Amino acid sequence: MVKSQVLAGGRGKGRFIGGRSDLGGVAVAEGKQKALSLVEEMVGKILVTKQTGKKGLPVKKVLICEAVSIKRETYLAILMDRETNGPMVVYSPAGGMDIETVAATNPELVFKEPANIDKGLTKEQADKIAKNLGFSGVSAERAAHEISCLYKLFIAVDATQVEINPLAETEGMQAYCIDAKLNFDDNAYFRQKEIFAMEEASGSEANAREILASEHNLNYIALEGDIGCMVNGAGLAMATMDIIKLHGGSPANFLDVGGTVSEEAVCAAFKIITSDPQVKAILVNIFGGIVSCLVIANGLVAACKKIELKVPLIIRLEGTKAVEAREVLKASGLPLITAVNMDEAAKKAVAAVQH
Repeated sequence: MVKSQVLAGGRGKGRFIGGRSDLGGVAVAEGKQKALSLVEEMVGKILVTKQTGKKGLPVKKVLICEAVSIKRETYLAILMDRETNGPMVVYSPAGGMDIETVAATNPELVFKEPANIDKGLTKEQADKIAKNLGFSGVSAERAAHEISCLYKLFIAVDATQVEINPLAETEGMQAYCIDAKLNFDDNAYFRQKEIFAMEEASGSEANAREILASEHNLNYIALEGDIGCMVNGAGLAMATMDIIKLHGGSPANFLDVGGTVSEEAVCAAFKIITSDPQVKAILVNIFGGIVSCLVIANGLVAACKKIELKVPLIIRLEGTKAVEAREVLKASGLPLITAVNMDEAAKKAVAAVQH
């Protein structure tokens, strides 16, 4: 098997831009030469799946593994569940590429088993899950063992999700984890540096910006729009993106500077946004409660002096030391566009992009 390594699901049914219409991101290779040929067709190409968006993601590496003769496919995932405040095992005997369809059309085939965060997943629970997945006899014992090991992995690596799709039963009565997707708790960086180093080595521009943001305690997520956003507070950040969409624009990122941000962090945030080539305008929307608008203003002025401002910058400041902050911005002589409220700021940002 030759598997494209991109951070997105649906690879098997994905397609390469400019590639063969019958080639997905996961393919069977019968022999060494066929495997090498598939590697050449995948590496360096853009793979589009149902989770990547139209732009797709570049394939920089592939995984080559042994093909397994599958008798039956099941689905298993271990997630952090908010309702139970602990790990939850979600599983279904109907696994494979169309698990989303199964969940939507046959929800009765999707089961849940909560695990006690202190006691862990018990042997009885693992046996129950294996049985409900349709394993029996020797294969049930092996499946239960795999499930227990997956739970231990989930805890050991500070994962927020371990998804196995499919967890397959082979003709030889084995239970195999054919494909896996893992998410990790960012707060566990200090314990899982080796794991997070893998993400840093992936080298994508979006990842590089997200890593730089985390180093300055900034919450940044790259999006596909063209209006860069700098906001304080996750709720205000979401509202800002919503109002940009309402007025016909599209946010390029989610960036929450938080309530204890420093001038240096504001400067770093500005650099992160301006380093994104798709950004055509920047909207700074700050409501100073804990955070001082003056800190934001000083950070922005310092950043603009270090970085040539090539796109329109729209600023709305309200709250703690907002008056002083506006005076700093006015005295800077920078070509800034100001707004008195969020709606006006969003309209001006959208207009700046469309101009």
